[in-house]
Amino acid sequence: MATREASDPLALLMDLYSRRIVGWELDGHMAEPLVLAALREAIAARQPGPGLIHHTNRGGQYAGGAYRGVLGRARMRQSMSRADNVYDNAFMESCFGTIKTELEMEVYANLSAAYEEIRDYLGYYDTKRRHSSLGYLTPRDFELSQK
Repeated sequence: MATREASDPLALLMDLYSRRIVGWELDGHMAEPLVLAALREAIAARQPGPGLIHHTNRGGQYAGGAYRGVLGRARMRQSMSRADNVYDNAFMESCFGTIKTELEMEVYANLSAAYEEIRDYLGYYDTKRRHSSLGYLTPRDFELSQK
């Protein structure tokens, strides 16, 4: 599982195997509660087994005591990118680039409007958008094909 946040306060967690977005949150700040909400959503949705490697960038949100506490209780191992190395988190960098391009990242009237559009887009991303790295399947269809 990997994470990335945009300069706007959007936190995403992706299952690197299927490229599915498994947790996300949008808020008016880029503080630890934002990334914690996305992490908790992902844990509730996926119920990962012990030892899952959770990769993040080096943002202070991911080094906070509460965030690390949730990882510890879920028995997940944390991996962090090297300083100033965007290639360590290339999957999420690519995902954010795709989102910015396809949504055209407009200025929204308010947080609620942004939340609705991003929610709808992420539904499309997981269930309708085909990924070349998955043999042109959607993340959902790829997961279903692996069962």
